[in-house]
Amino acid sequence: MLYFEDFTPGRRFDYRPVEMQAADMIAFAGEFDPQPMHLDEEAGRRSILGGLSASGWHTSAIGMRMMIDAFLGNSSSQGSPGIEFMDWKKPVLAGDVLSGFSLVLESRPSKSKPGVGFVKFRNEISNQSGEPVAVSEATVIFRRRESGHQP
Repeated sequence: MLYFEDFTPGRRFDYRPVEMQAADMIAFAGEFDPQPMHLDEEAGRRSILGGLSASGWHTSAIGMRMMIDAFLGNSSSQGSPGIEFMDWKKPVLAGDVLSGFSLVLESRPSKSKPGVGFVKFRNEISNQSGEPVAVSEATVIFRRRESGHQP
């Protein structure tokens, strides 16, 4: 179990690769972002994206899953007060293999809630060519080990 004290600046958590499947991209888009370039290969080719492309929101959701698998799922996470920014750098196309990492930028104990601390991460997702497709920075709240509280 990872607690606030385990998230020291510079610590990196690598993600396991995920292959983007056309059927999953279409299903996500059909429910949450039904734009033509996310629903149809031909429409995607006619767009500036160059093919059937994942919604940026789908890429972000995949990134969230990657974070859960890499470290959040085995942590004392109490959620997040928000995302500082999210940049979708390059289209994610069907068949792309995504990987990436979360890097601890800073951590600080809470002044008002002594049992928790705030950890700021830089999250990067790249395709199989090593090109960044999504970059974000976000803060996560974690329980402190010495607080004696268990998640």
